[in-house]
Amino acid sequence: MNRIAYASLAAASLLAAFPAVAEITDQQAAAPDVAGRAGATALADVIVTANRSAQPIERVGASVTVLTQAAIEARQTPAVAELLAQTPGVSFTRNGGVGTSTGVNIRGAESQHTVVLIDGVKLNDPSSTQGGFNFGNLLVGDTARIEVLRGAQSTLWGSQAIGGVVNIVTAEPTEALQGSLDAEAGARGTTYFRGGIGGANERLSWRLAASRYDTDGFSAFAKGTEDDGYTNTGLSGRLNLKITDAVSLDLRSVWSNGQNDFDAFNGDSREYGKTKELVGYAGLNFDLLDGRFRNRVGYAYTDTNRRNYNPATLVQPLTFDAAGENRRWEYQGTFAVTETLNTTFGIESERSEMRTRSPSAFNLNPAFARGQADLDSAYAQVQWTVLDGLTLTGGLRYDDHAQYGDNLLGQLAAAWALNDGDTVVRASWGQGFRAPGLYELYSEYGNLTLQPEEFDSWEVGVEQRLFDRAVVSATYFNRQADNEIRYNGCSTPSTDPLCTVNGVGRWGYYRNVQKTEAQGVELIGRVNVTERLNVSANYTWTDAKSASGATDGKRLTRRPEHMGNFAADYIWPVGLKTGVAVRYVGETFNNDANTVVVGEYTLVDIRASYPISENLEVYGRVENAFDEAYQTVLNYGTADRGVFGGVRVRF
Repeated sequence: MNRIAYASLAAASLLAAFPAVAEITDQQAAAPDVAGRAGATALADVIVTANRSAQPIERVGASVTVLTQAAIEARQTPAVAELLAQTPGVSFTRNGGVGTSTGVNIRGAESQHTVVLIDGVKLNDPSSTQGGFNFGNLLVGDTARIEVLRGAQSTLWGSQAIGGVVNIVTAEPTEALQGSLDAEAGARGTTYFRGGIGGANERLSWRLAASRYDTDGFSAFAKGTEDDGYTNTGLSGRLNLKITDAVSLDLRSVWSNGQNDFDAFNGDSREYGKTKELVGYAGLNFDLLDGRFRNRVGYAYTDTNRRNYNPATLVQPLTFDAAGENRRWEYQGTFAVTETLNTTFGIESERSEMRTRSPSAFNLNPAFARGQADLDSAYAQVQWTVLDGLTLTGGLRYDDHAQYGDNLLGQLAAAWALNDGDTVVRASWGQGFRAPGLYELYSEYGNLTLQPEEFDSWEVGVEQRLFDRAVVSATYFNRQADNEIRYNGCSTPSTDPLCTVNGVGRWGYYRNVQKTEAQGVELIGRVNVTERLNVSANYTWTDAKSASGATDGKRLTRRPEHMGNFAADYIWPVGLKTGVAVRYVGETFNNDANTVVVGEYTLVDIRASYPISENLEVYGRVENAFDEAYQTVLNYGTADRGVFGGVRVRF
């Protein structure tokens, strides 16, 4: 372990006299707001939408971390992936700087096993590798809240929600007219501007927002010499029209346009990529039976277009061309049978389409590989408060996949709040079923003989409140998987029949790996040392490994066994807020055989902010303060020390 890690552990040991070691700042909105006031700390004050309807967190059986707007602003982190990595059980890999290909892993699951939502609309791109969401272009923008659900959530959120769900909620106005403006600049020629304006009255609520991010960056190749920059323009809007007291119309949309430079794994390159993403939603909400029966009918649409270029290839600079679309009709109902018994149910019908091709100097205009899949689903969940403090949840989901037939999934959970809510015991079990993605089936690396992936996941944990100052929690999780899909490289020459298509060899293809296993422990806690000093930390041990074949017992690639975060925030009497954040990530393996090691690292960030007035705040941070040299993916570069400063205006 390096010297910074030792220093971090020493600092943590000094706090051992306090009865907490974890990060309730995220779970309970306890980070200071712009005016310097402490946020809510009571469990009952935290409302989450983990079960597709708002409810207190103590009734949720699954593990949930909530990042409020105050917590997001306090951390000053523009990239959502880096923000998520400060929460328990979450790691990420990135092929260079902000904007390059980025995958997020929850509890050791694959990145394609995480469902990402913006305002309830799924973002997963059908044309991406294995159908996973690329976090590279996802910036904070106009985000007001992020909920991270860990563990299998397939019953309500669909077959891909095996590792967990990231639910992003954009800002919604609460006053007749209000707006925001954020501007910052810093290292590597980086600038980030965000602004939004909106209003609300008894009938109409609306908000429009825009953002622009620019950076000269650094070399995506670890030993490179030329900088790889990134730009991103984002727009978002939302409108809610209350037609009557019981009927309302929802319209929401998010659009982004990014361009990033990137390198090959073994050297500098002039290559760059362009990504355009559009998310749209239209829904009609209507309440019956005096609001006890709430209904929603909606249409959701996502469209992702990606192109890569290599200016060095003059005859055909276009090297990759892909597009993915998803259209989904949905109905959801929630019915309060009694004050203690609630049901949530719905039906969904979606169509996913993708096209992809890789032009080259040898094939200037190849035909697109195309794929399409239809999926019809129905789900139902019952939540029953059996007795005061004890809430039981059970659900079923039925999927009818056009290629892979029908499948039935189940989920059970319990949350028991004891001692007036000071103790909460949670347990959950869930199943997962993931049909092969369109890219895995129909791309140039596709394999039409793939079988669906199947999962069983469970967890048990306890959360304890101490002396109205601290909260600690511990959770054990376990996941078993059959038929997980992995990329299989082809040697030259090869006797593998799947390495040749129509008499032409290829680089590789996707295949089913029989089994993988993951288990681990999450320790989380937070202490209000004084009214001005908050200390939090979390630690995750993850044992994610292959459970069959030649790699039986080997750890899964790029999944750290040990991760930890430590943070301390202090509000000075003059209103100045200062904080330090330490993140430790243990060593990982870059190959299935576990022979190539990517070293451990520890990052230290320092931040400060000062409210000039109730509506104006200045802030600044130093990222990677000790200039740690590290990698998340072998041979790809990461940022050195960087200083950033900015201003926030609220009106």
